[in-house]
Amino acid sequence: MPSYRIGSILGIPIELDLTFLLILPVFAYVIGSQVGEWVGILNDVFGTAIAVAPLTGEPAIAFGIGTAAAIALFASVLLHELGHSVVAMRYDVEITSIKLWLFGGVAQLSRFPDDWRQELYIAIAGPIVSVLLGGAFFLAFRVFPGSGGVAAAAISFTLGYLALTNVALAAFNMLPGFPMDGGRVLRALWARNQPYAVATRRAAAVGKAFAFLLGFFALFGGAGINLYLVAIAFFIYMGASSEAQQTMLRAAFEGVSVGDVMTPVEDVDTVDAETSVAALVDRMFRTRHTGFPVVQNDRLVGMVTLEDARKVDEVERDAYRVEEIMSRDLHTIDPGEDAMEAFSRMQEHGVGRLVVVREDSGHEEGAFTGIISRTDLMTALDIIQSSGGESGAPSLRRGTERDQSREI
Repeated sequence: MPSYRIGSILGIPIELDLTFLLILPVFAYVIGSQVGEWVGILNDVFGTAIAVAPLTGEPAIAFGIGTAAAIALFASVLLHELGHSVVAMRYDVEITSIKLWLFGGVAQLSRFPDDWRQELYIAIAGPIVSVLLGGAFFLAFRVFPGSGGVAAAAISFTLGYLALTNVALAAFNMLPGFPMDGGRVLRALWARNQPYAVATRRAAAVGKAFAFLLGFFALFGGAGINLYLVAIAFFIYMGASSEAQQTMLRAAFEGVSVGDVMTPVEDVDTVDAETSVAALVDRMFRTRHTGFPVVQNDRLVGMVTLEDARKVDEVERDAYRVEEIMSRDLHTIDPGEDAMEAFSRMQEHGVGRLVVVREDSGHEEGAFTGIISRTDLMTALDIIQSSGGESGAPSLRRGTERDQSREI
């Protein structure tokens, strides 16, 4: 989904995801339609006597209150994420953005620190902010007079609602549903006395179990199917799976460089820029390669893929040349970079291969050194895992010497 930057706080870009713009009116409607129920809850929990009639007499008033409460709730979520971010920045962790979206908010950290104490402090910072906000709203709720007309009753209701929901937000986030805050706390505590990858796998397993239970409750809890909780359960399950996979990859590729994994330039199949698209497709079929570097006068000038070729109608492929359909915007990486960085760049750019270019070669555009593809990385990962080692470099080099057939 696209997102829109609305400003920055402490140098951190603040973005609104399209799903946030869609869910905000829904939240406003739900809160507004349940004002009477919420007044009963607040009166029972806090022992107050907020009048219902002034808040529910007119639909416009109820939905105006719902809109104000929904906006204030998401502002509280933003402060929750800022709590994570401020602590993370103290440990020199870059925050690329804070995004408000369908399920609340997320601070996008460039990395989570390997030190369990730092991760623990980052993880608990958000819930602590939510609890403090809940306490501040409760004090304001107690001090503010709830009588004196519709406006006073509406403000009193909103303060009480935010006091309750912020504490509930902190409590929910502390449940062990990795990668939620509670799951990260669990991983940090496990990482005190065991490898980080092992702690991640254990925390991810707990997170998946929690997601399954949450989804079961949402479907068969007796109060009707709650699609929002089902979506949250799915998000937690997928997040736990993704985080575990990423951590496993980082552990496996520790000490492995792009140069260890790539297909060197002398083994790379290239295609000339003057080749017809028909000949390119035929070559792809024969070699079962779906992408080729494109050269012209012995210089690398682009990259062509099967997706590029498919854009040309079959009857016109003899008339088109590779140079007319290739991409000149090459995604490159230095052979000295970590193999995990290559994997991250492929994900970031949505490509299946990177051109390996040695930047310090003296060439203005860098020296074409080779190609690294997803297949190269997955083959390397298989070799590392079969060796049984946490760090892959030594066994990988032995393995790749024997493996001379790598798909580009």
